[in-house]
Amino acid sequence: MAEELISMEDMATIFEVTDALGIHRESVRVELTKEDPGSIQKVADGMVEITLPVNESAEIFCRKLRIDLEAMGFELSDSVLGYDDDEDDDEEDRPAPSQRPRLS
Repeated sequence: MAEELISMEDMATIFEVTDALGIHRESVRVELTKEDPGSIQKVADGMVEITLPVNESAEIFCRKLRIDLEAMGFELSDSVLGYDDDEDDDEEDRPAPSQRPRLS
């Protein structure tokens, strides 16, 4: 039997959960192939590693994902994106376009 690969829809389902819990997408590693029974773990470097199962839909697995991540200490985020994107500065902190240095 050929290995089953995750789809973009699977990733979107995973990101719905991780974004809501404030986990930055760069802190999530998802195995590209599905493997039963699936797994969820937080590793030493703070990354969350996820393997989707072959014999269960991503939607059903992600119910368990949310419960397990909350048990690991992650909480619902107030941010619109879920996670805090450090690269986005507040508009108030940025100089007006006329005050920005020009590159020649």
